[in-house]
Amino acid sequence: MLDDFMTRATLAGIGVALAAAPLGSFVVWRRMAYFGDATAHAAILGVALSLALEISIFPGAVAVALLMALTVTLLSGRGYAMDTLLGVLAHSALAFGLVAVSFLSGIRIDLMAYLFGDILAVSRGDLAVIWGGAALVVALIGWRWSALLTATLNEELAYASGIDPKREQLVLTLALAITVAVAIKVVGVLLIAAMLIIPAAAARPLSRTPEGMVLIASGIGAASAVIGLRAAYVLDTPAGPSIVCVAAASFAGTSVLRVVRAGMAGGRT
Repeated sequence: MLDDFMTRATLAGIGVALAAAPLGSFVVWRRMAYFGDATAHAAILGVALSLALEISIFPGAVAVALLMALTVTLLSGRGYAMDTLLGVLAHSALAFGLVAVSFLSGIRIDLMAYLFGDILAVSRGDLAVIWGGAALVVALIGWRWSALLTATLNEELAYASGIDPKREQLVLTLALAITVAVAIKVVGVLLIAAMLIIPAAAARPLSRTPEGMVLIASGIGAASAVIGLRAAYVLDTPAGPSIVCVAAASFAGTSVLRVVRAGMAGGRT
């Protein structure tokens, strides 16, 4: 069954969706969208270093993405506005990564595949990495779920409950680095943030509890992967962007539903 490239691509897309859903929910709740984007951009530098050192791309991308996230965490609040700091580091890391790739002699690299993803070229080994990384992210978020929710809701409440918000931020940072590394092959560096944010944002109007939002976001992400791949196959469009387009359409649909509900509620009052 896994000899079929479309089957492997579908499984890869679902794996990334399952990893991105719980993490994306926290990204939306904490308003960390640009933080995720900066971490994703740094992954290109990790790809270049991995190829130069002739090691697997996964550990290199995780290491550099984690380093970027930790750097942002350490420098924030020290005289730099967060959006300025993220803008500088995100685009600098991407630029350094692209320059580093150009120095790799004797190594053929499809840069577009890393920027926009190449889900149709996913191998069995890639599937193992994607699902292993997704399982690790889900386990990590599940283990710290209550503490993460408390720290997200109110830092003072977290301290009063014996929870260190900075430690929980570190857990999210680690999970984000892993998700970025496993998603590179599927949607690429430039679209990873979209798969983190859009399904979670689309799920928000449909959910009543945090757990419900994660489950709905998982469903939207997985459905976007399946439908987007089918659309790409039929319409001969790029697979990664097609997946994101379907997710964006779901966000538009739930946004309209939210406006309609708000209008109905206002009419009753």
